[in-house]
Formats: sequence, C-alpha cells, structure tokens
Amino acid sequence: MMANLSTTSLTSIEFDLDYEAEYNETECLVYDEPPVTIYSVILLICLFGLVGNGIVLWFLGFHIKRNPFTVYILNLAITDACFLLSSVTCIITHMVKGSFCVDETFIFIFLLCNFLAVLTYNNSLYLLTAISIERCLSVLYPIWHRCRRPRHLSAIVCALLWALSILLAGSVAFFCVILGNEICVISLLPIFVLNILIFTPIMILSNLTLFIKVRRSSQRQQPGKLYIVILLSVFFFLLFAVPMSVETFLVYHNIHDSSEIFQMLCSANSSINPFIYFLVGSYRKRRFRGFIKDALQSVFKEKVDPREDGETTRVDPVETSS
Repeated sequence: MMANLSTTSLTSIEFDLDYEAEYNETECLVYDEPPVTIYSVILLICLFGLVGNGIVLWFLGFHIKRNPFTVYILNLAITDACFLLSSVTCIITHMVKGSFCVDETFIFIFLLCNFLAVLTYNNSLYLLTAISIERCLSVLYPIWHRCRRPRHLSAIVCALLWALSILLAGSVAFFCVILGNEICVISLLPIFVLNILIFTPIMILSNLTLFIKVRRSSQRQQPGKLYIVILLSVFFFLLFAVPMSVETFLVYHNIHDSSEIFQMLCSANSSINPFIYFLVGSYRKRRFRGFIKDALQSVFKEKVDPREDGETTRVDPVETSS
C-alpha cells in the first residue's frame, strides 16, 4: 500500500516496512500492488493542474503588473504546483518501482514527497487566509488600504508564511521520520491547532464578513471578480482539502484507515484554482485571442470596486508594487 501524501504517511511508512511488507525471492522488500485506477485518475488531475498553475505562474510572473493580490496568488500557484509535482513524482515512483522492490532511493523519494505535501498543504491554507484578510481589509478600510498600507506587505507576509510552513513540516519530518517514536504525535499538535483552530476560522470569518459587507452594499450590482475568485477558492479548499486534516486526526487516533480518496481531493483542490481564474475572468468575454491574459487581468487588475466599499466616488486601480 501507499499512504496518502500527508502527515499520515510520515509514520505509516515505518509501520509498513516493519510489519506489513513482504520479501521476494531476492530478499527485496516489496509493497502491495498499487491501486492503479485511482492513481491514474489522480495523475491525470495533477497533470491538468500543473499545466494550469504553470500558465498562471507565467502570466503573473512576467506579463501582468504586480499588485498586493497577485503576489499572494503567485505564491499560491507555486505552492499548488509543488504539491502536484510531488504527488506526480511519488505516484509514478510507486507504480513503477514500489510494487517490485523498495530500496533506499524509493524511501527517500517517498519521504521527500510527503515532506513537500505537508509543507504545501499548510502553506495553501495560510496563503488563502492572508488573501481573505487582505481583501476584507481592502473593502472595510479602503482608504487605509490604498494610501497607508505598507508597500511590500504582501511579499513580507508570504515570506513569513513560507517560513512557518517549512518550520512545521520540518519538525514533523524530524520527529516522525528521524526519531520515529511517540513524540511524532505530539509534534503534530501545533499543526492541528494552527490549521483547525486558528487559520481556518479566521479564513471563514474574513470571507463571511466580506460576503455580508458586499451583499449589503452591492444592492442590485454584481460583485467584483476578485471577490468571486477568493470566495470560490476558499469554498473548494474547505470542500476538498480540509477533509485531509480531519482524516489525519482520525488515522493517528486509530479511528479511521488512510484512503487515497483524500489525496485525490487534495490534488483536485491544487488543480482547480487556475480554472476558477480563467472562468471568472473570461465571463461574458467573446474574444478568444489572448483570452487567458485578458481573463487574469480582468480578475487581478480590477479596480477596488466602490460598490463593495460602500462608496460612490471613483476609485483608482490598485497598482501598488509588492
């Protein structure tokens, strides 16, 4: 078997190697046959997601002027691409080699993929929370956001969130893989507290506040595209990715066995954001030529909508470099 790309498998691999694995006639350690069907579906989802996130990285990195929100989206696309790439690497390695012979190279790749999965899962949650807070503040306090907001705040926040994610994933890898004892479960406690009790509630509260504010001030007007993009991204994260945290908690308390379904949902979450950007940005646009760049520009270079701010005066575009 192959455990999910989550904190679950950081310890389960040692259990598998010690108790569940078998040896072939050449005394080579082997795993059970991988579930080819579901792995093929996951692989297909990951490949589509890599293409989508690659396009987002190309246009936001080189063709669209930076603003506070594109900095977050750029980092989110990097995070999702890393998760998908680690998933593809681990799945291919397991399907090609894991069912025949498990050696040190296989174990190293497997553990590296799991480290990246923990890191990128956490960072996706933290970045979505930061985006939600940023957009909420831009609507509740538009003057402060346009005039007094620190110029490089987005870049600083992203750097701090990356550092936090690396620290948490590194601590789990150290205690669960290197030490491999009961301290592993304790090392997961900070992640559970930060993810479930702090970042997720803040993300939900920020979007709920934004939703109420927009609904009260928009009246008959349609909300801005950036607002819709953030709301949809958060919704699909809660729907597809958060169950992984619940499953990890249940597995470590021996309540539930790990399942590849949750890995497939996390892969779908990391793949869906680019398509949200394209669909929302290209809505009501009939011109096909250059539609990807136009779609991204219409989402991330839009004006801070005075309807969302509750103002009636003209507002300049947000073009602050970060």
